[in-house]
Amino acid sequence: MNKLPAVLAAVTAAATLAACDSSNSVASHDEPSSLPNILFVIMDDVGIDQMASFGYGGATPPRMPNMHAVAEAGLRFRNTWSMPECSPGRAAFFLGQYPHRTNIRQAIGPNDLAVSQVSPYATTAPKLLKKANYESAMFGKFHLAGPENNEAGNATPSVLGWDYFYGWVGGLPGSIDFTAGGAASNNAYSCGFVPSAAAGGADMGACYQADNSCTQIRSPERAHPTEPAQDPAGLQCLASGGIFVPHQTCGTPPSTLDFTQLNGYYVSPLVIIKDGHVEEVPLTDPRARRYRTQIETDAAIEWINSRPASRPWMATVSYSAAHTPWQQPPGALLSGGHGEMADSLDCTTNVGGRIIQNQMTEALDTEFGRLLVEIGMATRAQDGSLVYDPAASNTVIVIAGDNGSLATAVKLPFDTGRAKGTTYQTGVWAPLIIAGPQVDQPGREVGHMLNMVDLFQFFGEVAGLDVHEEVPRTVDSASVLPYLTNPEQPSVRSINFTMAGFNYQANGGSNGPCVISTACTQIPTSKSVCEDNLGVWWGPGYEQDKGVVENGGVGYKTCGEVNQALYSKGRDMLNILAEASAAIRDDRYKLVRNTTTQFLPEIDGFKSVTTEELFEINQAAPLPLLDTEERNLLPEGSGAIPPEFELVYNRLKGQMDDILASEPACPGDGNLDGVVDGRDLEEWGRIAHAWGLSSVYDFEIGGVFDGLTNTLDAGVIQNNLGKTCGRTYAIH
Repeated sequence: MNKLPAVLAAVTAAATLAACDSSNSVASHDEPSSLPNILFVIMDDVGIDQMASFGYGGATPPRMPNMHAVAEAGLRFRNTWSMPECSPGRAAFFLGQYPHRTNIRQAIGPNDLAVSQVSPYATTAPKLLKKANYESAMFGKFHLAGPENNEAGNATPSVLGWDYFYGWVGGLPGSIDFTAGGAASNNAYSCGFVPSAAAGGADMGACYQADNSCTQIRSPERAHPTEPAQDPAGLQCLASGGIFVPHQTCGTPPSTLDFTQLNGYYVSPLVIIKDGHVEEVPLTDPRARRYRTQIETDAAIEWINSRPASRPWMATVSYSAAHTPWQQPPGALLSGGHGEMADSLDCTTNVGGRIIQNQMTEALDTEFGRLLVEIGMATRAQDGSLVYDPAASNTVIVIAGDNGSLATAVKLPFDTGRAKGTTYQTGVWAPLIIAGPQVDQPGREVGHMLNMVDLFQFFGEVAGLDVHEEVPRTVDSASVLPYLTNPEQPSVRSINFTMAGFNYQANGGSNGPCVISTACTQIPTSKSVCEDNLGVWWGPGYEQDKGVVENGGVGYKTCGEVNQALYSKGRDMLNILAEASAAIRDDRYKLVRNTTTQFLPEIDGFKSVTTEELFEINQAAPLPLLDTEERNLLPEGSGAIPPEFELVYNRLKGQMDDILASEPACPGDGNLDGVVDGRDLEEWGRIAHAWGLSSVYDFEIGGVFDGLTNTLDAGVIQNNLGKTCGRTYAIH
């Protein structure tokens, strides 16, 4: 076990003292708390297009009866925006701020600096709730800060306020191990396990565990052809934490077996944090060798059931599913069973991936139902359906998607070309369900605009806290609680906003280009993540046999350079996903602004190109008006605004510009207290001496961050001593 880094202990101690210095009364140890508990469930890459509960899901929606039961007993928020990617969407939940305030504009990767991660000085939801004596825990995917380029490393959940953490700090599952743990030497198994004999694998063999124990295992036979198929022996072994060796009896394990190899959702580098102690669980440990969704659920059940009644809690079950890589869950978690079909699927194809993504979402719903039953918030009817009574417990349930669906998983009629990673509807329109005893007239839909930043204020409202008073920086949240208590509540928001861009990397760097189908994007944080999304990596370490134009092994820095290389070889250039994007809407219209660095053959060079589009949109089901390319109301390339849209265009454009201008730079204020003073010099000194690498005291100099905390940064503080940076404004 590792203790919390000493240099950051002061940050945690300050947050604890602030929490103790609260005027809120605290229940005695023997009395049940009157404050509601909060169960926050996050679905990864599950956009509203997937959700039959909202009237969508296409021809093959994932079956989600348990979440549907909660939606029927609560509220569906039909018109909710998130940010286009995982990390900024999650930062919105827990900070209540748009990305231009947090500098978290895209999914955090290993090269992103601490200034594009949640600051250790930020007021996060768990720090806020400590003011009302809440305990907070998170289970599953973190992806808010660290472990790379962060002094706290794997301790970041504790530094950011969580009392308990059980999951994965970096967030993303590793790539699928095509050797299935060394059972094959030729990357034969696209889904990371040995399939059945009918699918080219084996029905019997030896299942070895990391402790060298072994069990003879075989695929069960069906008594009748109409019975659902059971998991093949290889998947059974993988789900138990083992490595399956086909056609072998137990004995001396083959020397090729590797229990230190990541394998998608089944073998992951688990981190457990309790009371400031960090345990990094090795891949050989059985706790790190099970299906992620089950690990996340089990950990949440154990923690929640051990809470004293006298203290309120917030438990965030941050499911990793259904993020790539798409890999079959255990068949027992599927609604109705797809075992036979799943066994023959190829995890490296779009067709197989779409089916598996459905299965992973269904497995998430199954585990969510188990969670509610095992913590005593629901029961099962005789037919197995979930029986949930929100009045039976003093707990609020919040279910949210962190962003829209990945393009290859999008359900019609939503737009596969404008999905996750973009600020178009398919990329940012996310499901939100809230249930609990506070809901008047459950079963309603709320059609008014919400933003996922509003959940931060809602968590405060549940705890009786005014976030705009408690947080020293500008918060973009609007109120949510009135929608629960007043069925006639008018819209709190007049506009909604979302944005995306590049995170800060050392010396102006960025993620390498990834080509997916006919588009190029710099969203994937590494070569492996690009390939997990069925893309071809064109950055450093590219593979020439995948169609990359050879450039001596250096790789390409940008998608513009990729198009330049393709053009030089007479090949078709690619569509480039925007490097920076923002969108704003009112009740009827939506304005989208995209900026991209394009290669222009006529000048044999590059140019930054900004475009704007205006759409009329709505949330009708099952056929909403979407912001598809052909529905743009602005004439392309003319620069002229049609007179009938001039008023709405100017209003939305002005509001977008005002929002983007609402967070002026405050160089030198590393601790976010709104003033550059001696405390900043003191904090800089401690970090520079003990760490010296990327931190929130690495300031922008000459237009870039160098990834170091050094004397240059001390100069920035000295030059700005006495400068104040108060709250600005938020626009709802």
